[in-house]
Amino acid sequence: MKNTLSILICFIIIMTSCESQPTYETLTDYPVYEGTDLGFTYTPKETAFRLWSPAAQEVKLNIYSAGNGDNLESTYKMKRDDAGTWTFKASGDLQDKYYTYQVMQNGEWLQEKPDLYAVAVGVNGQRSMIVDLDETDPEGWANDQRPALENYTDIIIYELHIRDMTIHPSSGSSQPGKYKGLVEEGTRSPKGLTTGIDHIKELGISHVHLLPTFDHRSIDETRLDEPQFNWGYDPLNYNVPEGSFSSNPYDGRVRIKEFKEMVQQFHKNGIRVILDVVYNHTGQTEDSNFNQLVPRYYYRQNEEGGFSDASACGNETASEREMMRKYIVESVQYWVNEYHLDGFRFDLMGIHDMQTMNEVSAAVRAIDPSIFVYGEGWTAGSSPLPSEQQALKANTYKMQNVAAFSDDLRDGLKGSVFEHEEGGFASNRQGLKESIKFGVVASTQHPQVNYDSVNYSNAPWAAEPSQTISYVSCHDNHTLFDKLTISNPEASEAELIKMHKLAETIVLTSQGVSFVHAGMEMLRTKDGVENSYNSPDSINQFDWTRKEKYEDVFNYYKGLIALRKNHPAFRMTSTEQIQEQLEFLDYEGENFLGYQIKENANGDSWSDILVLLNGSNLNKTISLPEGSWTVVLDGQVVNESGIRKAGRSITIPAFTPFVLKIN
Repeated sequence: MKNTLSILICFIIIMTSCESQPTYETLTDYPVYEGTDLGFTYTPKETAFRLWSPAAQEVKLNIYSAGNGDNLESTYKMKRDDAGTWTFKASGDLQDKYYTYQVMQNGEWLQEKPDLYAVAVGVNGQRSMIVDLDETDPEGWANDQRPALENYTDIIIYELHIRDMTIHPSSGSSQPGKYKGLVEEGTRSPKGLTTGIDHIKELGISHVHLLPTFDHRSIDETRLDEPQFNWGYDPLNYNVPEGSFSSNPYDGRVRIKEFKEMVQQFHKNGIRVILDVVYNHTGQTEDSNFNQLVPRYYYRQNEEGGFSDASACGNETASEREMMRKYIVESVQYWVNEYHLDGFRFDLMGIHDMQTMNEVSAAVRAIDPSIFVYGEGWTAGSSPLPSEQQALKANTYKMQNVAAFSDDLRDGLKGSVFEHEEGGFASNRQGLKESIKFGVVASTQHPQVNYDSVNYSNAPWAAEPSQTISYVSCHDNHTLFDKLTISNPEASEAELIKMHKLAETIVLTSQGVSFVHAGMEMLRTKDGVENSYNSPDSINQFDWTRKEKYEDVFNYYKGLIALRKNHPAFRMTSTEQIQEQLEFLDYEGENFLGYQIKENANGDSWSDILVLLNGSNLNKTISLPEGSWTVVLDGQVVNESGIRKAGRSITIPAFTPFVLKIN
């Protein structure tokens, strides 16, 4: 009997041990946790912690009194719980304490790391912080409202980096390079022109696109008195604002409140806010938070078993795995709910699978159907994910309410971003007319576009115009002015300005969603630097004296944006509308394009609009369609009331756009 009892006890111990330490043949065998309480759940009486790490043998929870330094208060052994999670409840009020996790796997303690679901962190993001988020809300936050938006095609995006906008002394900001500085009202250039948020509002932008503003690792927040710069495409803590833009990166509450104040101020000024998100890779690989808490799961592997690298940054995340997809979807939901964000730009979206992008779109639209999702429909390298599953540009039509950038239009206008000396349609390069037409109709199906002659796409890839981001430049590669300067070395400054205006005019009169790189309105230059991701302020900063020097250029773009906003014919909402009401005209010349928007398109007050685009280096005289035409844009000024009446024929100068109307 005694022996039998001993055997039974041993069997129970063995079985308990097996249950407490499950084994998995593959990463995809890991259980999926369906709950919404990963991270911490705070009350003044206790804080509950939950971490997902199925293959862990043990997990430690460390509590600290500060976000950095030697101040460990306690260490707790977490308990294995449902679906691969580990839990612990700590009694007492832990608000403003900091915490980390440490996982044992395969008999080895891995690195101590902050929570993947951290919502607040200490300096440099090394420890998660326990906060009552309600206490981070600025006054009036509950009444914050998104500015009205009727259709996605009404969107005009202005892509900026927070530091760039105000770090130059000419910005007049009292808090340069900070969240507060960006939305500081009343700032002026040395000659009294608007800067910062007043400038953005004056320009007429509907949405600001903030380059990565979640917590990234490149900037040392303990040395902010030293010059440092990085765009932020090296993610550390995805659900936390970057500390270097705050007034105090040591206090985890400050960055949260100041980010909310920034969004609130934009909304008060009628401007929506988009966050540039980088879920496709992490800033570290082996040592990343993801890899140290759940080794290898969140990343794709190549045939050799190493980390695949479609991001060209050392790794790529595996969005098709259930817990990575869950993480991405819940992260964007969090930013919408907690920070009232209005949209997301997905970096290298082609690395993600389409199902994930569709779930992202559905999740945020369930909160507010006006929230906008778009991204780069390509990768930076090959991926083991089959192309038919990837959220590539060519697959955009298969996704729901997800848009992609049109590199077809971008490089058609200015030349390849990879061939620095190559010009485009706007600088007299031949063979790109069909690419421009493709851009004008927002990458949709149109009977007058010869898709065989489009530079990159041999078929329409957007189901509706709202799925195309029309643009000619962004933070990547040269600024438009620098690209034109490099590819047209013999051109005068006056000619370069004409090319610049022509290219941006095509963007802002094309169908789809308009996107402009901040500073284009003052001919922004980075002194020829192509990739300024870590260049000093001297390269990246806005020099507001350029607005003073090129005020006529600013006024032209201001008028051009107003033209687009005032006339829905440039913002048609369906492919069918574009097919029926936009007609390309039969004008000769590889670098001359004309089209007519007819019949009060999309409810426009103008019955007919004529857009004429001369990308050649010669003046072009043409006959106009029947009707009494009035010039409203001539490449120099925009006047919707009319610049002058046109006769039966008109001469369009070299490198110049014209827009005409019939009331």
